[in-house]
Amino acid sequence: MVYLSSLLKHPVVDIKGKPLGKLADAIVRLRAGEYPQVSALAVQVSSGVVFVPIADVSAMSGEQIQLATARLDVRPFERRAGEVLLRADVLGHRLIDVEHAALVRANDILLTRVQDQWVVTGLDVRGRTWWGGAKKNGSHHSRDWRSFEALIGHEPSVLVRSTFGQLQRLKAAQIADLIETASVKEQDELLTQVHEDPELEADVFEELEEDRLAQLLRTRSLTEVASVLNRMRADDAADAVTDLPQDRRQAVLDLMNTPQRIKVMSLLGYQNATAGGLMGVEYLAVSEDETIEHAVNLVRVATGQQPEALTMIFSIDDDKRLVGAISLVHALQVAPGSLLSDVAESDPVHAAPQDDIVDVTTRMADFNLLVLPVLDDRGRILGVVTVDDALEGAIPDDWRRREPQSHVSST
Repeated sequence: MVYLSSLLKHPVVDIKGKPLGKLADAIVRLRAGEYPQVSALAVQVSSGVVFVPIADVSAMSGEQIQLATARLDVRPFERRAGEVLLRADVLGHRLIDVEHAALVRANDILLTRVQDQWVVTGLDVRGRTWWGGAKKNGSHHSRDWRSFEALIGHEPSVLVRSTFGQLQRLKAAQIADLIETASVKEQDELLTQVHEDPELEADVFEELEEDRLAQLLRTRSLTEVASVLNRMRADDAADAVTDLPQDRRQAVLDLMNTPQRIKVMSLLGYQNATAGGLMGVEYLAVSEDETIEHAVNLVRVATGQQPEALTMIFSIDDDKRLVGAISLVHALQVAPGSLLSDVAESDPVHAAPQDDIVDVTTRMADFNLLVLPVLDDRGRILGVVTVDDALEGAIPDDWRRREPQSHVSST
């Protein structure tokens, strides 16, 4: 095993021990589920930087790099798509600590010889010494390379790298936090990788703070903005449309698909700090004459709806007025053949669209509600406020910074 910082300090010698130059960089290729394999070295010689295949390297240690040949290919080194340069792209740069959902800096890189190949097995991401200098080799503490996601910033190789990326191990809220604390270059890399998964991209955009979301949407084309908003929850998409510059709003709405556009436009007339501004328009309302079995089956197939809103089933009369509500848990506990009119709680607690956020959160707390229906003046459901949206609306902006968590789901 040897650290990259040590290799950079010592000469590259030929088969006879004659110095040829110094290591400029180590080139690796990423492999799905495996450690990156060193494919070549970039060596600084008098005429410039040249490419040395790893097959021409006989030994690498903390003292020197020895080649198995006395001759070098003097053609200038040119980077190819999919290649990662350990010194230029990783060493000294920040990367994602996937386990802790945080950005950390790679202070050194551990290379290990496994059978007949060199691979990158670890990173030292601990802080530098108190006086700002580099640590001695004896004080290195490396962690497994697979615990990290490097932010390479090399556009031609991003599609290759994103195939093996570990962002899918993070929750959308965690990725949003990373974007909000990233530099411009790091942010671009994160957004490029997230963009490869449209559903994940929409989830991440939903979690961004309003100012950052508005900033990111301003940099995208009208078509790209509409595409993202089509996949977002309607209430979040409506907030995003409100934050768009005036001259872009209608154009974006026109490009959205019709069902989503109708939902979004129905929400645009409400103030943010009201029940109307907090509510979403995805909920489950079933005729009071239907059975519990039918209602539960509707929940089962509603895979595209917000899960939080499906924790409550609402019953309506022939005029579509709200007449009852039953929690999903209670619905699973009663006989499947029961009619909603017999088992749903009558006259459920509700809000009017103009009720302010204090009224909404107080009512939900007083009645232990996960979902609060919002009704028009005829008693019909306009939408629902879920507990997560109520909390988000009630918590002050400067309290919203999520603390990194050490546990990340393995799925």
